[in-house]
Amino acid sequence: MRVAILRRMTLRPGLSFCAMLLTATAAAQWPAIDPAGLPGTRILAGGGKMPDAVYERFLALAGGADKARIVLIPTASGSADEAAERAKTLARWQQAHAGYRFEVLHTRDRATADREDFTAPLRSATAVWLGGGVQQNLADAYLGTRVERELQALLARGGVVGGTSAGTAIQTKVMIASGRDAPEMATGFDFVPGAISDQHFLARKRLPRLQQALALHPDHFGLGIDEGTAVEIGGRTIAVHGASKALLVLGATPMNEGRVVELAAGDRADLVSWQRAPRSRLGVLRHGDPLHAPRVDRGALVLVGGGRIPPAVMARFVALAGGAKAKVVLVPGAMPRGEGGDDGDEPFARLLRQAGVADVRTLPCRHPREATKEALAVLADATGVWFGGGRQWRLVDAFDGTDAIAAFHGVLARGGVIGGSSAGATIQGEFLVRGNPHGNAEMWCRGYDRGFGFLPGVAVDQHFVARNREADLRALIAAQPNYVGLGLDEGTAAVVQGALLEVVGDSTVAVFDARRGEASKLAANWLRAGDRWDLVAGERAK
Repeated sequence: MRVAILRRMTLRPGLSFCAMLLTATAAAQWPAIDPAGLPGTRILAGGGKMPDAVYERFLALAGGADKARIVLIPTASGSADEAAERAKTLARWQQAHAGYRFEVLHTRDRATADREDFTAPLRSATAVWLGGGVQQNLADAYLGTRVERELQALLARGGVVGGTSAGTAIQTKVMIASGRDAPEMATGFDFVPGAISDQHFLARKRLPRLQQALALHPDHFGLGIDEGTAVEIGGRTIAVHGASKALLVLGATPMNEGRVVELAAGDRADLVSWQRAPRSRLGVLRHGDPLHAPRVDRGALVLVGGGRIPPAVMARFVALAGGAKAKVVLVPGAMPRGEGGDDGDEPFARLLRQAGVADVRTLPCRHPREATKEALAVLADATGVWFGGGRQWRLVDAFDGTDAIAAFHGVLARGGVIGGSSAGATIQGEFLVRGNPHGNAEMWCRGYDRGFGFLPGVAVDQHFVARNREADLRALIAAQPNYVGLGLDEGTAAVVQGALLEVVGDSTVAVFDARRGEASKLAANWLRAGDRWDLVAGERAK
């Protein structure tokens, strides 16, 4: 018996975009994002005639002629029930790729797809290829069965799942099943969490269809792949092969315009950034929205622009943490493991001990699974937290979506202090500056544009004068005028209590505030040691 597993949803005339967005967002089960990316490799081909290089890449990933064991699944094709057609499929692969071992696996019976003996070839396979046709045929036969579980197991052990056309569409859980103009949505395999794929993309002008699918699922990003082109996804890298292009798409929201990025052969993108970007965009302020008040209601912040930490800054942090009775937790997660003082004996720990602080602890999490209840127990009675330098996006990867964020805020709520240098200062703002895993000079990266919000309504940049970053921050605040920009130079700290910012250290702090006046004429307000600034009033304080 043919069992249809299909959840179709189309855009209904008269239903406003905002209403659909709110409905979809409220019901969304946001897929988990692993900052390490995805195990195994996926090949998503856009259909049509595929260049030999795409198949050569698939076979190389499968292990080469000596090690590859490849299972072909032609079930998407309506003719796959015919033994002669399955034999032709096998013969084509064998003739085109002599020396490789191939096996065909096909059924339309879900009970058969659940049998251990039927799925045995998948357990020894190094790669699987899902042929073209109708993606719903694959879902009807295999979704929720042992076949799907074995394909996931194949990826988990480092194998390869590739497919073309329907074999691409089925690889995302939110699946476009059909629809020429408005998409009809169904459920596919969850091989690329957070994505919606579409194929024959430019050839059949399917951008509007994908954009409508994203309107229904605003917490997902779109991956449109043209004919003769394939996308390879492994770890956190998206790489393009073939003759045409792949497009990465973010849907329009009330807060943001839609975004389309074209990738040609040889181009790469960061998967985790694109997984994170849609949900980040749902929380970003629109121009003209009331600013989140830039103040710390309880406790204090010490934000250092990098470089040497002056004695006066150190003394202020220790005093705010409770002096010799302070209980300070060091968070080195902005550095790769092994480079951030996992034993707690990094330079700042030594400075704390020299200042008479005996209770110095470490929270060395680099991955959300490490932010356990037991690990976070060190924050329960902490009077101070210090975030080390490095790359601020690594802190997002380590803690975003965990109970750690609330625990950090809890330190402030108890009247404690949170400090940090370089990345450890930037992460404390609401808008995250230079949170870019690509390693380039962009001021922000969609998906990594949300800091931990200890200082709401603010975007913090570091190494400000030393690295000549004034023009960068001015441009960012002009583009994001809801936020106050703080440019912290090296060896200099902004100490914030309530709405009052005080400068401590050797150099300067620049404040950019576009809330009053034209953003295009934005000028820095330069503050030196001892100067104070009212962040809420937007003016110097006495």
